[in-house]
Amino acid sequence: MAVAVTKPLAIVFYEKLLPGSRIANRLADLGWRVSEVKLVADLAAQVREQKPVLIVAELSLRTGDLCPVIQTLKQGAETGHVPVLAYADPKKTQLVEAAIAAGAKLVAAEAGILDQLPQLLDHVLAVD
Repeated sequence: MAVAVTKPLAIVFYEKLLPGSRIANRLADLGWRVSEVKLVADLAAQVREQKPVLIVAELSLRTGDLCPVIQTLKQGAETGHVPVLAYADPKKTQLVEAAIAAGAKLVAAEAGILDQLPQLLDHVLAVD
């Protein structure tokens, strides 16, 4: 028997425990199902497999570059529609610009993402 899914799925990608795990918990509190991915190399495959409604992703990584992954996802026929809400230190302007160029719909300030999450979700999920 098939189980009806009533909550949207968000994939949250992060390396740093904070604020990554807090974002995942906040999304769950807001009624989302959450899948956490912690390796940049796994993100694209997990998005294709799990088919989320949203990706929330940390940009400032120690182990890789997220921008090529965002670009690959945005160019994919089965993943191009999934909005990416990225977060980073706003002082890292080159990284923020690269993420937007790669296809992130919005890059939020890491320090404020938790407090502003409901409004940020409204923005990234709005139909263009």
